[in-house]
Amino acid sequence: MNLNFKLKYKSKDCNARIGEFTTKHGIVETPMFMPVGTQATVKTLTTNEVKAIGSQIILANTYHLWLRPGADLIQKAGGLHKFMNYDQGILTDSGGFQVFSLADIRKITDEGVKFKSHVDGSKLFMSPEISIEVQNKLGADIIMSFDECIPYPSSYDYVKDSVIRTIKWAKRGKEAHQRSDEQALFGIVQGSNFDVLREYCANELVKIGFDGYAIGGTSVGEPKSIYKNMIDISIKHLPEDKPRYLMGVGSPVSILEAIERGVDMFDCVLPTRIARHGTAMTSIGKVVIRNAKYKEDFTALDPNCDCECCTNYSKAYLRHLFNVNEQLAQRLVSLHNIYFTHQLVNKAKDAIKNDCFVKFKNEFYKQYGIDTTKDNGF
Repeated sequence: MNLNFKLKYKSKDCNARIGEFTTKHGIVETPMFMPVGTQATVKTLTTNEVKAIGSQIILANTYHLWLRPGADLIQKAGGLHKFMNYDQGILTDSGGFQVFSLADIRKITDEGVKFKSHVDGSKLFMSPEISIEVQNKLGADIIMSFDECIPYPSSYDYVKDSVIRTIKWAKRGKEAHQRSDEQALFGIVQGSNFDVLREYCANELVKIGFDGYAIGGTSVGEPKSIYKNMIDISIKHLPEDKPRYLMGVGSPVSILEAIERGVDMFDCVLPTRIARHGTAMTSIGKVVIRNAKYKEDFTALDPNCDCECCTNYSKAYLRHLFNVNEQLAQRLVSLHNIYFTHQLVNKAKDAIKNDCFVKFKNEFYKQYGIDTTKDNGF
């Protein structure tokens, strides 16, 4: 599917940019953040709530939905959009990250990966063709190539072999894609921290030709200087007229650093994951709402936020809900964190339009309490 990506504006003070592309479920403006709905749900929130917050695309996980309830069942339901009642964009990842992170025992060959299910221990096999077949049945607007997720650090020889395999898998996945008129397919650039391998991977994927390109293998424990270089090297060799998607990134710092470098799309479980444990992102820094100092704090979670949580409830109330294990606490802070992340990206867009993104980023860091002299990812 041709997303018809259009570059609408590029900042004069850095590589940050604003663009838009079209899916069957509407126009998407970038840069944009995608909440993660691993099991076809953004945890604790309804799809209507996620839509009202401003989410343009939700990410769902191929591996988990393949195991439960199964791609055939979702296809019978009319696809993911009808199954989860979401009438905007959906992106499915390839399942590769889960295969490599959840399976204790696995065997990687050029054909694919043999591993055991983390649910019941049954023997499974995932290949590029199977990943694409499952994603075709799920029916998302954007689907991803099956790639090998490389741990950090890894040796040059290991990464080289893995990159060659990832490129072969990308080509096979494209050839297996049966719904190219309805579903956009993205290739994934790997290469760990080796510039020459990232350059090679990016160039080879561009030769194959994809509707968009993702940058994989970042935010896996590498220092921030290496994280930034991974993005820079990858983007340098990707076409300007295609969307660029940085996978697994959701902290304010990581998002802003990536936008500055010309990234268009992000996803991460971070906003909802930390929310369920009582941590909120706010305009003045992170708030651990369980802390005793909030027991009699009747002010809003974030004084500069107009989300439902901040408009109607106090820190003291939220702390009480967490302390008595009420699920409403997780819902409210999850809603706030996703809203905060979307608003951060929207403010970044305004800064791009006004050619002051770098100034905006630095001012945000100062207000948020980020020490830029340290290797701080949050």
